[in-house]
Amino acid sequence: MAVSADARWRKSTRSGNGGDCVEVATNLLARQDAVFVRDSKDPQGGQIAVTARSWTAFTDALREGALIP
Repeated sequence: MAVSADARWRKSTRSGNGGDCVEVATNLLARQDAVFVRDSKDPQGGQIAVTARSWTAFTDALREGALIP
C-alpha cells in the first residue's frame, strides 16, 4: 500500500531530541484504513502501513507498559 502525497506526518508529543523517533500519518485512516509509520531520521525512506486495529492495540500496550522490558 503506497502512502498518499497528502499524508500529514507527526511525531509523538513525547518524542525527545535524541533522533530515535518515528512519525505517523493517521489522516488517511478514513480512506485506506491504515496508519502509516516512518523513521523521522529518514523521511524519504520506506514506510510501513498497519491496520488501524493493529495500531490501536500497539499504542494501548505501550500505554499499559506491556512492551517495556
